[in-house]
Amino acid sequence: MRALRHLPGASRAVGRRHQGDATGRHCVGLRTPVAWLGVGEGRSHRGAVARGRSVGLGVPGHQARSVEALCWGAGERLFGAGLSGDITEYDLQRLRPARAVDGFGGPIWSMVANGGGTRLAIGCEDGSVKLFQVVPGGVQFEKNLDRQKGRVLCLSWHPSGTHIAAGSIDFIRVLDVRSGRTVQRIMVNYHVPKPKKRECVVWGIAFLSDGTVVSSDSFGRVQFWDWERGTLLESHTVSTSAVLSLAASEKEDSIVVGTSTGATYQFQLLPVKAGSQEKRWVRTKPFQYHTHDVRAVAHSPTALISGGLDAQLVIRPLMEKVQRKGYEAVLRKFTFPHRRLVSCARKARLLLFQFSQHLELWRLGSTNETGKDGEVLPVCRMPEHLLQLKSKGPEHIYCSCVSPCGSWVAYCTASRFHLYRVQHEGDGVSVKKVPDVPKLLLPAYQLQCASDAGRLFVGSERGSVHVLQLLEPGGCKHLHTLRPPAGTAEAVYLLASSADGNWLAAVSGDWEIHVYSLKHFKHHCTVPTYSCAVTALAIHPATNNLVIAYADQQLFEFSIPEKQYTAWSRMVQNWGLHKAWLERDSPITHIAFNPQNPAHILLHDVYMFCVLDKSLPLPDASTPLLNQSILKQLPEPARQRQLHAFKICKKFQPLLFAELLEENRLVLVERPLADIRAQLPPPVQQQPFGT
Repeated sequence: MRALRHLPGASRAVGRRHQGDATGRHCVGLRTPVAWLGVGEGRSHRGAVARGRSVGLGVPGHQARSVEALCWGAGERLFGAGLSGDITEYDLQRLRPARAVDGFGGPIWSMVANGGGTRLAIGCEDGSVKLFQVVPGGVQFEKNLDRQKGRVLCLSWHPSGTHIAAGSIDFIRVLDVRSGRTVQRIMVNYHVPKPKKRECVVWGIAFLSDGTVVSSDSFGRVQFWDWERGTLLESHTVSTSAVLSLAASEKEDSIVVGTSTGATYQFQLLPVKAGSQEKRWVRTKPFQYHTHDVRAVAHSPTALISGGLDAQLVIRPLMEKVQRKGYEAVLRKFTFPHRRLVSCARKARLLLFQFSQHLELWRLGSTNETGKDGEVLPVCRMPEHLLQLKSKGPEHIYCSCVSPCGSWVAYCTASRFHLYRVQHEGDGVSVKKVPDVPKLLLPAYQLQCASDAGRLFVGSERGSVHVLQLLEPGGCKHLHTLRPPAGTAEAVYLLASSADGNWLAAVSGDWEIHVYSLKHFKHHCTVPTYSCAVTALAIHPATNNLVIAYADQQLFEFSIPEKQYTAWSRMVQNWGLHKAWLERDSPITHIAFNPQNPAHILLHDVYMFCVLDKSLPLPDASTPLLNQSILKQLPEPARQRQLHAFKICKKFQPLLFAELLEENRLVLVERPLADIRAQLPPPVQQQPFGT
């Protein structure tokens, strides 16, 4: 196999807006990478990684809809607020904004729910704190609390629901919810010497049940206040720059904070000495897993979670809280995006790149040379940019695809479906929009073209899949709508069609996999439901076996004709996958096959490309799961002893896409982290120790 090492434009396939995170089953398209986590306050378990290990599903973004705050309401209802001044509730089944209410206070900088999730408090640009009730139809304005001068940047409810702490510039206020009045006003920079006095921004706040208010600020401090007296109890300087985020555990005995230097710190409430009833807050664990601002932190019962501008989400397990070793006990780093932003026209050797508001179509380069493994071959034909399609309006593009022959391009936003006929004329292309597409296609969450380019499959809401026939010279008509027999309220987020055009597999948000017969347009079978989300699936072109990858790194193979798991799949489950494989933190995002060798399954995640050879034995626990670069350094006898089914390559930068083309060639699209960081503001630099 030969890999084209770089394609112009590939490094731009992810812009500064990302469409998902891996903290929960659902997420919202964010304006900046991992700026807010939808994980309620530490004492509320509703927002914490809903239904366990999961795959990130995204609500399509919008140019005019930033997200400055997320919180969970009663009944696992997700609310967001931002600089547009609206409070938006998201439909987590149809993956779209459900309704929005104006906060009437200008841009909203902060929002938090009370312990029961029945009331929301928002902090606004005009200095007001407003209360809204969570009602069946959305949210309803309740009352205004005391207004101050300057925007309200952070909020926290007291667990009793009687008071709210609000942080702004230079001050913390405690407001009585019943009367709406300010009952305490704390100046946070009071103890700073006058020559050094400057504005102190309170970025994070937590109101504990014993009356302690914890704040983090732009002076790099974490401070503990007695709200009734307005006095400072403790002050800890953790950084020379700002402490941007703060979260407390449910038991209020641990706090995690994130800084603008990329570091996170944990504070624990510990006895002053053994057996003593007196306790103090002690900084116990510093972590440096980010390169830029840590804009969001969350504290689950067993882990510290952090996300920042470097587009990474880090889950750091608390080993003393983990009951057993395994997936839960492993440090995990998730890199965005988790949605596929690249699609391939294999026969035409084209790649389609999806950006926030436009698409780019590229023709792959080629070479006539051959060489040894690892060599870079001279390119006789450079990659060529053929086409750019711009999406009108403020909505972001949610999904897109190109047909295998390269003659059709389709994409969808939250409210529009677009289909284009692409004519190849010599070295150039011309494009014509297909008018009068069927209206029933909206909203669409996943698009896939059949291998013969005669049909287009559109994954939609409530588990349905629309089948369109693509007509020459440029048109389409609706053939059928496939629906699961039991019905579901969840949207389809993954599709896989067979090479012979007979079968289609669809995965909806309830994690069920339904297989349909495209000959008879009817439901064929349902794959037994597994306890984790599906991250990738594909149908083998020779056997029509469905290969499935789950979020916990398990792999299954299901025979569609026989409606049961294959013998190889049962062997894998009986034997067990290697511990190093199961502890990987990045889910499989794509599955493909090698037509030249039916025993080969091609898998990749963000950090690894793997050829799984079913003809070889699985590695046992004592066999190291080595990648190919390490195996090459071993002598031949040692390589033979290490021979097993997993052939792993880790020499590529974060992978967006991998696909086997015709002529036994592999195309890989990398997304170098250096390119992501180059678009971000420079990180805060700290002086090395001793300089």
